[in-house]
Amino acid sequence: MDKGLVLQDVAISKGGAPLLSVDHTINPGQVLTVMGPSGVGKSTLLAFITGTLAADFTATGAVMLDGQDITHAAPHQRRVGILFQDDLLFPHLSVGANLAFGLQPGGAAADRRAKIDEALEEVGLAGFASRDPATLSGGQKARVALMRMLLSEPCALLLDEPFSRLDAALRAQVRDMVFDRARARQLPVLMVTHDADDAAAAGGALITLGAQTR
Repeated sequence: MDKGLVLQDVAISKGGAPLLSVDHTINPGQVLTVMGPSGVGKSTLLAFITGTLAADFTATGAVMLDGQDITHAAPHQRRVGILFQDDLLFPHLSVGANLAFGLQPGGAAADRRAKIDEALEEVGLAGFASRDPATLSGGQKARVALMRMLLSEPCALLLDEPFSRLDAALRAQVRDMVFDRARARQLPVLMVTHDADDAAAAGGALITLGAQTR
């Protein structure tokens, strides 16, 4: 079985006007960066991969993940994790309960708690399970969001400008953490960004979308 995320002759248009086209294989542990200004279709590409493309767009081509065609699979069946620029933590749940949301249903309560504790320890937040997300710093929230997504055991990771709201020092720290965790788990990563520093840190292939394709 071929591992990795394959975008096979993917082309997206809106109202008959071509928006973007991508044909690329992202191997396990590698990062593909798609760069371009706002409005060129970067997030639209991610929506096609996750199965959430709006009805006013038309897409052709295929999305293959670990040898399986997921182009027409339901979003929850695709095993694709995504991080956004907002952490999207549930404000009414504790940090631990937020992480539990990423776990597969079922299993012993003690086992679930152990997985949550291990996840927090991995990102330097041991003992934070009972904390209110509102008490966390921006960097801490980003770490919790990352681990919640990884606890869902995705087979690929999509990054939708997830570092854009962090200050420069914190941005580099969180970015390195995300890429390190993805490589350790051998996840193919697709990142969309307008920031050249993000692209340089990713160290993989780069596709640039032009503003004229808006």
